[in-house]
Amino acid sequence: MVALDLPYVALEGHGVRLEPYEPAHLPGLTAALGRPEVFAGGWGGGPAGARAGDDFAAWLPTYLPIGRAHVHVVRDADRTIIGTSTILDLTPAAESAHIGYTAYAPEVWGSFVNPACKLMLLGHLFDHGYGRVKLQADVLNARSRAGIEKLGAQFEGIARRDAQRADGSWRDAAVYAITVDEWPDVRGELERRLSVG
Repeated sequence: MVALDLPYVALEGHGVRLEPYEPAHLPGLTAALGRPEVFAGGWGGGPAGARAGDDFAAWLPTYLPIGRAHVHVVRDADRTIIGTSTILDLTPAAESAHIGYTAYAPEVWGSFVNPACKLMLLGHLFDHGYGRVKLQADVLNARSRAGIEKLGAQFEGIARRDAQRADGSWRDAAVYAITVDEWPDVRGELERRLSVG
């Protein structure tokens, strides 16, 4: 039975802490993510949407509105804000959810951070009765797609003309998912990666 209300709580482990998003996080998120390279792969509408400083801080609450979904701010072991990831599209009747709007400071790309965050977010969902978790990326974002595939998510196809980019063009989204049946193997591999990383 799926819990109707997924708890929106802090999750901590493997060298990271995911906290529910609050206005006080804006300065840290601006420092971590208000850079052109973060937007280059498609986050925030893609390269044409790149913002920094006060412009980023004013824009972020429109892109990730507080109260919109389970937006988590990611901190490292030193409690420095290094990114964000969101649980959204919660559909208890279908036992489905989506993890998206993920972005990290370039300094932690390719590190333990994404596997650690996904291990906790996926575990949170599957532990509360969800059966399918979708992840997706712009088809042009090879780095994000490779990261999703490395998590163990299965490619399901391309959602064409999925969302408009900041430059007015339309992106196609590469859609992946992990099901509850696949979760034990995915979890084991993520735990292995984190133990050797």
